[in-house]
Amino acid sequence: MSEGSEALERQAEVRGHGRKQAVDAMKRGLILDAAKRVFAAEGLEGASLRAIAAEAGYTPAALYFHFDSKEAIYAALLAESLDRLQDMVDGAVAKARTPKTRVRAAAWAFYGFYAENPHDLDLGFYLFRGGMKPKGVGRDRDTALNEALARSLQPIADAAQALGHSEAEARAMAADVFAHIVGLLLLHLTGRLRLFAAAPEELLEQHLDRLLAAP
Repeated sequence: MSEGSEALERQAEVRGHGRKQAVDAMKRGLILDAAKRVFAAEGLEGASLRAIAAEAGYTPAALYFHFDSKEAIYAALLAESLDRLQDMVDGAVAKARTPKTRVRAAAWAFYGFYAENPHDLDLGFYLFRGGMKPKGVGRDRDTALNEALARSLQPIADAAQALGHSEAEARAMAADVFAHIVGLLLLHLTGRLRLFAAAPEELLEQHLDRLLAAP
């Protein structure tokens, strides 16, 4: 075989591999989109691979070429959500110039992401879907997802340390902001804040003012 023929064969192989990757990515995307709808309706516990496959237009066996379980699908969806959250937080923090404005920027980006994407908040609370007894998606996946969530809050802890707080105090501030935002979002999205005639944005701003005014 001539060098020219070998080169053409390699190019054909590369094109074929590229087409296969594109098809695989498209199928994976269809499965994830279908799974998102099934999980939104049924939760992690109520969903099944069969239901996800039917929603995606595939057989259950076809799903196993991409995911080994419904937990793996759920973890992929949540990982993608956390990646988008991280991008929003990082983008907001990059525009802030002082430690206090970085805390505010990260907090508001975190709040804004979930306020605009309430289904992502529901997705993130998979541990408690169907009751208060935690049920995860597997130890390794749970660990990776928790680490991704922690990274999205790290800019708050970093800014807190820049303000002179110890590492433990900085972690506590990040946890405080996280807990406050999640509480506000849950109360707001379930309509409970209407009992107090309160706006979540005003409450968050007041909390950040108190937090950043503390010595």
